[in-house]
Amino acid sequence: MNIAEAPQVLESRTRDRVLQAISEHGPVTAAALAEDLGLTSPAVRRHLENLVEARLIVDRELPPGHRGRGRPAKAFVLSEAGHQALESDYDHLATQALRFLAQESGEGAVRRFAEARVGELEQRYAAELAATGPQTAARVGVLVGALTRDGFAASARPVGEPSTGGPLTGIQLCQGHCPVQHAAREFPAFCDAETDAFSRLLGVHVQRLATLAHGDHVCTTFVPTPTSDTPAGDTPPKEGPTR
Repeated sequence: MNIAEAPQVLESRTRDRVLQAISEHGPVTAAALAEDLGLTSPAVRRHLENLVEARLIVDRELPPGHRGRGRPAKAFVLSEAGHQALESDYDHLATQALRFLAQESGEGAVRRFAEARVGELEQRYAAELAATGPQTAARVGVLVGALTRDGFAASARPVGEPSTGGPLTGIQLCQGHCPVQHAAREFPAFCDAETDAFSRLLGVHVQRLATLAHGDHVCTTFVPTPTSDTPAGDTPPKEGPTR
């Protein structure tokens, strides 16, 4: 590496780290990014400004309950261009292949392919989750780790009681990146197959609330869990699961 080029290379790598962190944790504030990445606030703000200018991220004003004192805080999420920047060219090739498969053999063939593909992931994850035990929250934690390992930038957080006022709480499972987002936009069978696999792996009926393929900034799945199953130290907020 040319010594004169080193600062630019390091700057580019740091920008990529910021973009990846927003993919994994968005909506996320500049302060949270600085803490998570071990960067100074001015450095994070500089990268955020560059990413906004490049139209790879967009900012959103946090709701009142999530702000500190002073002016309204902004949180950042990936834009459509940002998601595409993290996508592989193989995703576009896969979409072309799926169109050909649908034309030659019908939509049912695409659905069976999606189920087979997700089935391979499910089979690999099943042993890990089985070793975790029956507690839903613990199984979600293992699933998050497995999904992140496979490039889905997953995370989870507890959410509060549903509007019914019953004792049921839940966990919101999020995926900040989808390796097949472009294909899933045209072929929702991939999202459906994944949701069904989550239900089987976790042993509860999960509900898909949002998807990257439909234009949301993150894939969100609600996993119901009894109050006693909520991870220790986590206090669910009052509101129910939202998109």
